[in-house]
Parts: sequence; C-alpha cells; structure tokens
Amino acid sequence: MLHTPRRGLGRASIDALPFVRGKWVLMGDADCTYDFRELAPFVEQFQAGRQYIMGSRFRGSIERGAMPPLHRYLGTPVTTWILNVLYGSRFSDIHCGMRGITREALARMDLRSQSWEYASEMVLKAVRMKLPTAEVPVHFHRDQEGRLSHHKRAGWFSPWKAAWINLRAMFVSGADFFLLRPGILLALIGVLLSVPAGLGPATLGPVTLSLHWQMLGMALFALGLQSFYLGCVAQTIYGHSEAERRRWPRRFPYTPTVLVSAALFALGVALASPLVRLYLRNGLALDSVGIGWQNHLAVLGLMAIIAGFVTFTFTLIVHAVALYGRR
Repeated sequence: MLHTPRRGLGRASIDALPFVRGKWVLMGDADCTYDFRELAPFVEQFQAGRQYIMGSRFRGSIERGAMPPLHRYLGTPVTTWILNVLYGSRFSDIHCGMRGITREALARMDLRSQSWEYASEMVLKAVRMKLPTAEVPVHFHRDQEGRLSHHKRAGWFSPWKAAWINLRAMFVSGADFFLLRPGILLALIGVLLSVPAGLGPATLGPVTLSLHWQMLGMALFALGLQSFYLGCVAQTIYGHSEAERRRWPRRFPYTPTVLVSAALFALGVALASPLVRLYLRNGLALDSVGIGWQNHLAVLGLMAIIAGFVTFTFTLIVHAVALYGRR
C-alpha cells in the first residue's frame, strides 16, 4: 500500500505513477462500491488495442441507494453532456471511479489536478490525445452498512463544489471551444456589416447599413479576430505532441504572416488618411466636418489596422508558445 503525503484523489494518482510497473493501469474507488473481480471487459479492450477504457455505471447497473438522486439525475448527466459538447466525445459517465489506461498514455497525460477534477482531466486529455477509447459497463454498489461517503461527511455543499471544480477543469482545458468557431463567426458578421458600406450607406433589402452599423461591425470583427487567435494559442498550449504544437505555427509561418500584417497595417493607414487630411484642413474642428465617404472608408482602415496589429502579435505569441511552451 502506498501512502501519499498530500490528500486528494488527483494527488494520489500522480504520486502513484512512478511506482507503476505494469503495462496497463486499472483504477477504481477502494470503498467496495466497485467489484474488482469484474476486470475481464477492461482486459479484453486492452488486448483489442484500446489505450483508455472508461467504466460506465449507466450502461451497467446502479444498485438501489448507491447513488444519490442529485448525482444520478443531475450532476453526472449534466457534466457528462457538457464535456461531450465541448470535446466532441460520446461518454455516458465521465465520473465513474473505475477505468483503465495504459501506463505510457498515463505518463504522457501529465495530470495536474489535485482533487475531484482529476477524473474530468483524464477523460478530456484522453480525447485531446486521440487515444483509442472504449466504454464498458460496470456495476455500482451502495456503501457498506455504517459507512458514510466523503460527500456526506463533508456536508451538503460538497457535491456542488466537486461539480464546480470539474466544470472549471473542462472549461480551462477547453477554452478553444469558446474561442475558435465563435471568433470566426463574429469576425465574419463584422465584415458583412462593414465592407458593403465602405464608401457610404448601403441598402441591402430592408436594412440600410450606415456608419453606425459599420462601427458595430468593426467591434464584432475585432472581438472575433482576437477570439480566433486566442483559440489558436490555446490549442498550441494543449498540444500533446510536436505535430499538435506546430499546427498553427505551420499555418501562420513567421515571415509571410509578419509581411501580411505589415501590409494590412499600411493599407489601413492609407484608407484612413483621407479622413485625417479632411480634419487637418479644417483645423481639427470636428463639428465642421460632416459624415462623408471618408468616414466610412476610415472604418475599413481601422479594421485593417486592427487586423494587422493583432495578427502580428498573435504570430509572435503562437511561435513563442510552440517553441518554449513545453520546456
């Protein structure tokens, strides 16, 4: 038996790894709620080439009184659904305490979680690493007579705290879900609202795109572009292989991307210069300058300047993360 100096489910898994000598690692809660005589399905999946095998209580059986209704009908299904949406997985029970993984994959995961969230971190990293995965049904038994589970001993707030830290692990390690595609959508909407009115108000069906629509489009474009680039950086950080860490630096090679950034910045200055010259001719008297084609063109110029600067800084960051992130 291994005694770890610090408490926590995740901490126990991390401290145990250096002492594991076998090719396959099978783990489960040691409170008699899982039957370790039922390991054959896990071994069969390992022999079939799977590297991560998740137990599922919902595909197996749950003994009456083994799982509180709050966990069975709300906590576990909801958090499992959220992880599946974020990561495109198809698990049915991400909190099952019985699971298997190859030692090599467990070492590459580099688990960091110290507490309950280690279970979610292990699942989401298995998805990130594209491990061959399977689910097997398991039987979940109720606590032995006289034993109180950790959550019951800790009080009513303990399950909610566990759910929150699991969600935190999912969101922190899945930030690109909120950044990449939403960023592309926002940037595209911004372009569609701004470009048609580049030389003046433009009527598209029942809508007339004025300078105010352009300003909204510019804000959405800036927000979307920044979100997309942050998503690229997040995926570079999450990468578990050199190919994954080099994905976005390859798509945004340093020299060509910097040159494009400079060209966008110069284009933006050129597009905004007619409005600047107009203000200079009027002695910077803003009230004496009406809204003309120069204003509309200047909005496109500001969008190009933003795109050039943000693309340049993104290029620096993503290449730095790819180069130094794993040191």
